Amino acid sequence: MTPRASSVYLLWGEDDFLLREAAFEVLGDLQPRELDAGTWQGGELADLATPSLFGERRALLVNDCRSLPDEATAELAAYLTSPDPDAPLVLLARVGDRAKAPAVLVKLVQPVGTVREVKVTRKDLGAWVVGRAKIKELNLAPDATPALIQTLGEDPAALEQALDQLASAFSGQRLTRETVAKQFRGLGDQHVWDLCDKAFSRDLPGATRSLQTLMHGRDDALMILGGIASRLRDLLRVRAFPDRLPPAELAKRAGLRFDWQARRYREQARRFSMEELIDIHTGIAEADRALKSGATDDVVLPVLVARIAGEPARV
Repeated sequence: MTPRASSVYLLWGEDDFLLREAAFEVLGDLQPRELDAGTWQGGELADLATPSLFGERRALLVNDCRSLPDEATAELAAYLTSPDPDAPLVLLARVGDRAKAPAVLVKLVQPVGTVREVKVTRKDLGAWVVGRAKIKELNLAPDATPALIQTLGEDPAALEQALDQLASAFSGQRLTRETVAKQFRGLGDQHVWDLCDKAFSRDLPGATRSLQTLMHGRDDALMILGGIASRLRDLLRVRAFPDRLPPAELAKRAGLRFDWQARRYREQARRFSMEELIDIHTGIAEADRALKSGATDDVVLPVLVARIAGEPARV
């Protein structure tokens, strides 16, 4: 796909994976320079417009643009008065549940480029899975798609990974609910990952809804607590490494399987001070003791989730 003439895009939405997929659809065959907004040093946009020694077109992809420092926003404003039409600039902004695009960036980009929300609604998720399966030449039976979503949850990145696994394990075969159950037996804890994503993104309403779904499904309270503890350990490991570390290297050093996990966990870790993360660790230990002493999960877990997902002043 050839980037359009304006070549300036602000893509925003709730899901990192979908945002990156949309970004690379925009960029086509171009290989961008990529950076996280929090590591902005200055001069990145001047470099974007500088011709390559070998004549290749330049492109810049900026992740987590809600974390752009003030000086970067000022530099961006100056650049967008006359952006280079041959050097694509793609800004990604992940927002919380039901939040809007960053108003400052919308105001800057809209006059000269494209502002687009990237999302897959719950009612469209099944069709999205079917579409991704067709791209991978997977033959999904009608009952396989809901089985995937029920087993793995609604995280597009996890569903994409699951389709890749199925394509590798069952090439050329028709895939049914039974196939999904066989391949992903024991992976129902994906629902806990969704809870952790929302809680550690400070999305209290979304985290509360996710927890209620788990509890209505009679998931074991200690299993849920174990998932929260595991995510906290990941965030503490990610927090220990410098922001300038590329996502692939961060994933390797922190023991994560995928680059997108490193990006997501870095963004989540930035929402908490080290003191807050230690306080959450204390809260998890207290919740564990309470549950093992006979306290009910419908009291203990909501209190813990509120402790994590509430605004910093409430932690």
